[in-house]
Amino acid sequence: MADIVELIYADHDWLRRQFFYLDYATSDGELKAVWDVLATRVDTHADAEETVFYPALLKKGQAGDPEDETEDAIDDHNKIRNAVAEAGTHRVGSKVWFEAVGQARTENGKHLDEEEREALPDFIKSTTSELRHQLAMQWLQFYAEHQAGAGVNTEDKDAAGYIEANS
Repeated sequence: MADIVELIYADHDWLRRQFFYLDYATSDGELKAVWDVLATRVDTHADAEETVFYPALLKKGQAGDPEDETEDAIDDHNKIRNAVAEAGTHRVGSKVWFEAVGQARTENGKHLDEEEREALPDFIKSTTSELRHQLAMQWLQFYAEHQAGAGVNTEDKDAAGYIEANS
């Protein structure tokens, strides 16, 4: 059976590796090749979590504090999206581009670590393998429907409004 938690961890690993690949780039063309795909995937990952994972955590999470975990995630996603958008306004390889990408990397790293310590363990303890499988299938559908970032929502969200709408 597929498991939403495993799919999220796999995405986290992929995102971390791509940020590392930026460190090995030796030209603006290489930076652009890594960043364009990474930036799209960061935005897609956040939208997938907000569409599939966090609504289920709000309804099923019991081991931790799902509302607090969700609020943190929405706030983190907003910071990450803003840094990605900021990078997109600058020439790849410029000082300000590196600063924006560095901000995205820092915010993304903090978010992944926190999610792996809190939201995901809570979800594992609070749900069945059947539900995690159903959500995994929704996750895979989401990615299939949003290939190369098509139709991904990159708008900031109000955490309180999101929690109210999805609880």
